[in-house]
Amino acid sequence: MALRKKCVGCKHRLGDETVVVELGVNIDHVATVRQARRTYEPDPVAAAYLAELGGADGITFHLREDRRHIQDRDVRILKETISVHVNMEFGCVPEIVDIACDVKPDWALLVPESREEVTTEGGLNVAGDSARAVAAIKQLHDAGIPVSLFLDPDLRQIESAAALGVGAVELHTGPYALAKGEAAERELERLKLCGKAVVDAGMRLHAGHGLTYKNVHPVAAIANVHELNIGHSIIARAVMVGIQKAVADMKHEIEVATRATSR
Repeated sequence: MALRKKCVGCKHRLGDETVVVELGVNIDHVATVRQARRTYEPDPVAAAYLAELGGADGITFHLREDRRHIQDRDVRILKETISVHVNMEFGCVPEIVDIACDVKPDWALLVPESREEVTTEGGLNVAGDSARAVAAIKQLHDAGIPVSLFLDPDLRQIESAAALGVGAVELHTGPYALAKGEAAERELERLKLCGKAVVDAGMRLHAGHGLTYKNVHPVAAIANVHELNIGHSIIARAVMVGIQKAVADMKHEIEVATRATSR
């Protein structure tokens, strides 16, 4: 049964505009544990339900070509079950694009994909070879599905994304998450600069990858960021405290950051 509760993101005020910072919870790692034994538990659909109870504004998952974690069955049941928005992440693979057009998620997030990678290692290169992305975007738009692109914080990539007519850009926060000290400050400035470019181009600003309870504050405070997608850190904490509390804890951290921004 779908939940009837409406989850509301954390808000901060920038000038005269109130911006809602939504939390998208990535449930891929729940499916990874299940697939380790090729069994039925833990069920990522049940995890999504609990994440919604904890205050998630959306559920994110990556249907990979190799099906290493999320399976086709998960995608269809998730779309039918949860009441918050569904953000379906996938590569520009015709078979997966067809599935997305059939399921009709609330957002389609296009990412680069390699069978050898442990996790997504970088953003799409739409400033270079964009042919596959162009084809996928057209098919998704024709099906009425809004498209977001996962991009490195690079002004050339953002300019190219705007030219492709997508609705949102999710900035890759991995380099920021891995950096320390002054290097982390430099990466944060890149995110701020590129975030402004995304918004100035008329696209929604999302961010994600490698964000944790300890490093999320500066990213949540970036001007006009609309959504943060976070998975591994939340699921890791959930092993100890449960999914519902782990999600609520992350929502609290985002709220603390946005309150500080609004002062």
